[in-house]
Amino acid sequence: MNRTILHVDMDAFFAAVEQRDHPEYRNKPVIVGADPKGGKGRGIVATCSYEARKFGVHSAQPISQAWRLCPGGIYVRGDMAKYVRVSEQLMAILSGFSDLVEPVSIDEAFIDVTGSARLFGSGVEIAKKVKHQINKQLGLTASVGVAANKFVAKVASDHKKPDGLVVVKPGQEREFLAPLPIRCLWGVGSKTETRLISLGLERIDQLAQLSQADARMLLGNIGEHLWHLARGIDDRPVATDEEFKSIGHEFTFERDTSDAGTLHDTLLALSEHVAQRLRFNKARARTIVVKLREADFSTSTRRASLNEPRDTTETILPVASKLMNSLVRPGQLVRLIGVYATNLEIQSAGAQMGLFEQAPEKKRRLATALDEVTRRYGKDALVRAALVKK
Repeated sequence: MNRTILHVDMDAFFAAVEQRDHPEYRNKPVIVGADPKGGKGRGIVATCSYEARKFGVHSAQPISQAWRLCPGGIYVRGDMAKYVRVSEQLMAILSGFSDLVEPVSIDEAFIDVTGSARLFGSGVEIAKKVKHQINKQLGLTASVGVAANKFVAKVASDHKKPDGLVVVKPGQEREFLAPLPIRCLWGVGSKTETRLISLGLERIDQLAQLSQADARMLLGNIGEHLWHLARGIDDRPVATDEEFKSIGHEFTFERDTSDAGTLHDTLLALSEHVAQRLRFNKARARTIVVKLREADFSTSTRRASLNEPRDTTETILPVASKLMNSLVRPGQLVRLIGVYATNLEIQSAGAQMGLFEQAPEKKRRLATALDEVTRRYGKDALVRAALVKK
């Protein structure tokens, strides 16, 4: 039986939530991220509305550059607690169509709906129902790709944004991928793209036409992997959070950076994402891993074990910061950083804390209380001191 997999990707998620909650923002360029301070602010753009993208603004762009391109835009500091709540509502909607839901990030997920046909219809019918429920319950739009595997579904969801629906029928994967640029393959960054183009491989079909042996000879082990993807072959299953051995998030900067403030703010946001997702899945981590990729694509990782399993930003961030500082050299250009929580322990209801867990548990309750205050009184009611720009 052919699998039927959906990739659901929210459209300009943070900005769309702000436009939904503030009618005066609708149909206007909205930029979510750091404070631009008249074009002199530090930090980056988290995301922006499609209206802002017409001015050349994009995610991961320095906020100062966004200001120069779009000084008349609406600049909003992100409300992560609110976005997490909407994300939880999104995942609940998706879980109503299948118990095989794999969150990829706060605003996207894979769903294996192979076994849902009797209840909800074909893949395209389910995709339409998913989009309808997201719009009805959340007041937002999503783009959905439907295919027989995860890679093709992911590419399809990005094909006609925003509010798109693209279906790739079994057997048509290679035809669908053929004309797309080689950078659309998972694992192809700028360095690999440059190398592939130098070999005359600018489009996916040009790689697919090679033999598997030639692809491996030209590119090594990654060549064989890319060759399979180029032919639309991807056998990885959709894995639920309960099946994960780790929970993590990465961020790739649009332009390599050595700015300490940008790196710290990004590390804080990643740690927050990881902590929130741990709590959402009733898991705690015994090990924290930080990943750093330099401008030349060389990649390093560092890990540290915790005395007790943890699930709060306050306990994860100091460890992540120490690990990152051990990796970053002065003036070093960084392309990507990531934070991962591993050695997970699922918390059962009513689990008793150890004697030395009492103080950290207070921080966990504080994190939950802060989310509740933000939910009731708005994003400006309480702000982390580390995120207040001087």
